[in-house]
Amino acid sequence: MISTRGRYALRVMIDLAEHKDEGFIPMKDVVARQEISKKYMEQIMPSLVKSGFVEGVHGKGGGYKLTREPAEYTAGEILRAAEGDLAPVACLSCDAQECPRKSQCKTLPMWEKYDDLTNGFFDSYTLESLLG
Repeated sequence: MISTRGRYALRVMIDLAEHKDEGFIPMKDVVARQEISKKYMEQIMPSLVKSGFVEGVHGKGGGYKLTREPAEYTAGEILRAAEGDLAPVACLSCDAQECPRKSQCKTLPMWEKYDDLTNGFFDSYTLESLLG
């Protein structure tokens, strides 16, 4: 399940893509347009900056802007940056230790396929395609 954090990260990135020609976009403008609390936005932005998706400048004239063109971002990579990963089960999580039952797990192939489908689905959408 995609959390509010992931959904809001996508909304923020789409907003920045819609206003990419305006330079650095003040956080207060994104907060107002997207109806996201400033406190929540302050929790989301560090993961987007750390991932190299946005660049931020503090102070007067500051704000955030995309570091790439909207067509170069996938919804999947944005969701993974915000959520950590999209794994349907703990054993497929990016930081999971190998399960001792892996070799005899009858359901692992199903979960792996589901994980591939989920990631492939979200990776098939770019920010540009979401701009409509």
